[in-house]
Amino acid sequence: MPRTLIADLHTKIGEKARIGGWVSVRRDQGKMVFFDFRDRTGSVQGVVLPSEELAIAVAKEVRAEYVVYAEGTVNARPPKNINPDVLNGNLELQVESLEIVSKAEIPFELGAEVNLDTYLDHHPYTLRNERSKEIFKLQETIIGAFRASLKTQDFTEFQAPAIVGGDAEGGAAAFEVEYHYEQKAYLATSPQFYKQIMVGVYERAFATPKVFRGEKHATPRHLNEYSSMDFEMGFINDHRDVMQVLENAVGAIFLAASEKHAVTLQKFNPDGLPLLPEKIPTLKLREAQELLEKEFGQHCVGEPDLEPEHEKRLCEWAKREHQSDFVFVTHYPVSKRPFYTYEDEADPGFTKSFDLLFRGLEITTGGQRIHNYELLVEKIKAKGLDPNKFFFYLEAFKVGMPPHGGSATGLERITARMLNLPNVKEATLFPRDLNRIDTLLSTDKKE
Repeated sequence: MPRTLIADLHTKIGEKARIGGWVSVRRDQGKMVFFDFRDRTGSVQGVVLPSEELAIAVAKEVRAEYVVYAEGTVNARPPKNINPDVLNGNLELQVESLEIVSKAEIPFELGAEVNLDTYLDHHPYTLRNERSKEIFKLQETIIGAFRASLKTQDFTEFQAPAIVGGDAEGGAAAFEVEYHYEQKAYLATSPQFYKQIMVGVYERAFATPKVFRGEKHATPRHLNEYSSMDFEMGFINDHRDVMQVLENAVGAIFLAASEKHAVTLQKFNPDGLPLLPEKIPTLKLREAQELLEKEFGQHCVGEPDLEPEHEKRLCEWAKREHQSDFVFVTHYPVSKRPFYTYEDEADPGFTKSFDLLFRGLEITTGGQRIHNYELLVEKIKAKGLDPNKFFFYLEAFKVGMPPHGGSATGLERITARMLNLPNVKEATLFPRDLNRIDTLLSTDKKE
């Protein structure tokens, strides 16, 4: 008999059906055995009656997470036993044949409350619980909506390389890769150079690569490998054009999430869905610092960047004053931004750059880039870097580039903030950080 997906059992009421899946729960009630079976489409209750001697003998061996095939009659439940709020709440499978495909030895009950290290140590198992599945189904929707939004805004997707040369962007600590001919190569810290190159090809380009950062962080907000939602666009007036495209993408993400995952969002956010206004409020860095001092007593005026506590306070202000869980902060100092960042002619020393904060966490960095070849070489030298190491990247500018800019959004960070998860690792399918590559690398647990 062909397999029937559990979500399709309603079409088989009164008929025989065969399902395949996992055992979520096994319950003994007198001489009967009840099961909750699940597959990729949902769950159904099954019951094995004592009269089914072969099936009952197998049922007594079956435990949680066993993989089984179950065959039997799909029966309608009596009206008083119908649960209209769940899939298959109006039926059950009367099991007449049960086959064990694979046995399971579970470390603890699926869905049990455990600390984060234990949860991650057993991730091949804990990923099966409903909470985990909901997190990563939402994440799938986020990246899908980002991709769809960029395509509707006339961007072309490309695949960015993960191995880069000796330039490694000249910024964040990079992982060195042993390479041919005793040359140095690195894991990419960003697709930045390549998406700028692609502006010269398609004018508007985006990518969603894995990127790698070698900083020795062990915090709830940092990862050594994460997914970046990047885009770059040509013929802009300034960074505000980039911010508008990003706002469009964020709006599309929230619309898709609210349509497909309303129950999940409500479950993780009892206070309501994230607030996204028609226009996200914007502050220059210096304005933000002055506000922090005035409203919260945070003395940070003149600092080159914001601390995590500052980001939280700014989002509190945006929510209170603008009914927004988001706030843009622009005009970071030239000294704080990469060499390719465009300096504001009307505000010397500060850049046409921005960060997007969401519920107290920076999720996006972006801005306008330098498009003039001579100026770019000058800025590379000013950072103490060797332009010869950037010759491949620089060729794009030698042969002519329009004014352009772009941004990069951390997929795991936006997922974590949408669901109010306290640690970004909970929104990371297979976390890599200072202490963990699948399993703990040390006994020094820093969560």
